[in-house]
Amino acid sequence: MTIRLRLFAILFVAVASASAQDLTKPDAAKVAAVGPDSFNVTFTTTKGEFVVRVRRVWSPKAADRLYYLFNAKYYDGVVFYRVVPGFMAQFGFNGDPKVSAAWFSRTIPDEPVRVSNSRGTMSFAARGPNTRTTQLFINFAANAQLDGMKFAPVATVISGMSVVDLLYKGYGEAPDQGMISKSGNAYLKKAFPKLDAILTARVSQEWKK
Repeated sequence: MTIRLRLFAILFVAVASASAQDLTKPDAAKVAAVGPDSFNVTFTTTKGEFVVRVRRVWSPKAADRLYYLFNAKYYDGVVFYRVVPGFMAQFGFNGDPKVSAAWFSRTIPDEPVRVSNSRGTMSFAARGPNTRTTQLFINFAANAQLDGMKFAPVATVISGMSVVDLLYKGYGEAPDQGMISKSGNAYLKKAFPKLDAILTARVSQEWKK
């Protein structure tokens, strides 16, 4: 078995583990709960490890949503499906399309942009006003043009940005989001086997004022 196939085998084990927690039926009270003022998340990926710090003061509703999702292991097995050189790396479709479907309408409202989309910052992607759900992107460069489009950063990479820089970029915009939504990691494994993915993403430290 090749290294790449072994990585995808690990990936599907991670998806199965996350799905076992029944992310299709999240607890509404827990989803709405207020999280810490800041917390670190350690991402273990097919390229290595990096750490982000989520800061609630930057985008409170976004931070609270992430605190729930990371603790629920939502991002285990999630693929970096849109990686554009000099722009950003996007991820957020769960490997199980049933899980992605369950979160499609669980939107959070837009919030003011308090810091710019500079290199290393992480923001929620959206399909229009007030449609943030689970999709995230990490900026490879200073993308100040996104500030005026209401993409509010909620976190920043504090270590391992060199790992983020290594994520496979060869497919660019080619992966079809409609197909990912419909078929999840099965589609990505077959059509775009070189894509990198998150093996685990865990809250590793948190702070309250």
